Amino acid sequence: MKACVPLIVAMLCGLTWAGNLESCASRCNERFNRDAVCQCDRRCPQHDDCCDDYEHLCTDEEGPPEPKALLDPEDEIPASYLYSSPSSCQGRCRETYDKHHPCHCNDRCLEFGNCCEDFGNLCGDHEGFSHSSDAITKEELKSISETIYRVDINKAQKKDIVLNSQNQISPAETGNQVDRCPEPLFKYVNEKLFSKPTYAAFINLLNNYQRATGHGEHFSAQQLEEQVVFLREVMKTAVMKELYSFLRHQNRYGSQQEFVEDLKNMWFGLYSRGNEEGDSSGFEHVFSGEVKKGKVTGFHNWIRFYLQEKEGLLDYYSHNYDGPWDSYPDVLAMQFNWDGYYKEVGSVFIGSSPEFEFALYSLCFITRPGKKCHLSLGGYPLAIQTYTWDKTTYGNGKKYIATAYVVSSTQ
Repeated sequence: MKACVPLIVAMLCGLTWAGNLESCASRCNERFNRDAVCQCDRRCPQHDDCCDDYEHLCTDEEGPPEPKALLDPEDEIPASYLYSSPSSCQGRCRETYDKHHPCHCNDRCLEFGNCCEDFGNLCGDHEGFSHSSDAITKEELKSISETIYRVDINKAQKKDIVLNSQNQISPAETGNQVDRCPEPLFKYVNEKLFSKPTYAAFINLLNNYQRATGHGEHFSAQQLEEQVVFLREVMKTAVMKELYSFLRHQNRYGSQQEFVEDLKNMWFGLYSRGNEEGDSSGFEHVFSGEVKKGKVTGFHNWIRFYLQEKEGLLDYYSHNYDGPWDSYPDVLAMQFNWDGYYKEVGSVFIGSSPEFEFALYSLCFITRPGKKCHLSLGGYPLAIQTYTWDKTTYGNGKKYIATAYVVSSTQ
């Protein structure tokens, strides 16, 4: 009987330790703990992974606040990216897959489009790997983005949109929630644009979602058909034909049917950002917009912005970045209030066609998932940031789109 005592003590200690990983007791301001059920570090409110008693136990702790992120704020960015391994294949060729790595160096990363940028140079000659020419270079990305920019015949012309951008603020002022612009952003939009097939199909999708996370999405047969119609219409355009041709040439897809099916899954497949299974998708987040914990998340589309502003549901506050383009599409990073909820930085293409945005975001997500993707439009540099949703997958371990947006500065 005495021999059992140490074992019982050990078990009780183990249970106590495990319990502590579900509470912030004695854990306030600790470093991120991957093994813990919930977190107590200073960034856990930002990443929505705090323990239930964090606010009660830790918010009065002394210490300097964490610096604000330099990227556009996106509450949904998976926390694993903030505590990830280096984004290089140095010493990692043929490693075992690890979901916490931001990019990969195994023999299947080309298939899933999640190789590190130096995969081709460092691992291309290893047995079992494709040659380094299969890795897509920055020059190739800039070339295809210029092609997509050139063939977008459905974009708005200068006469189609008149903006009233009014006051510009510094990036440091974006969190102040002060309405510095008494007039709407859009003075005029030629709504004949919206009768074009891709615009009409896109607009039909925007009201199919509940914006609050934590409420499951349930689509009718008609709404599911609207997803199919949108994909069918965009695939008729030169923009998406060029994108598919490029990815087909890069051995990313074997057929157009495979490509379209993957687009449907990565963009429209449902996952959970809240407590409800299937309450969000990449399309909903990026194009329609969501509300989480009292803040606007996503919402990176000018058509949605215009339509909500026209209905009196959106109040334009200011902008902190205006792109260098003198024709459409242009880029604007804005602050606004959406029916009572604030968006600190919402970067959008202005005047772009739905297929143009859909193509560029898809290009970057497929070729540079979870990274800043450097492109070129009309001779000007542009960067798009994407993030993958890591908690659930589709197919054979493929990732959904968590978010995609224009980075308002290419630095």
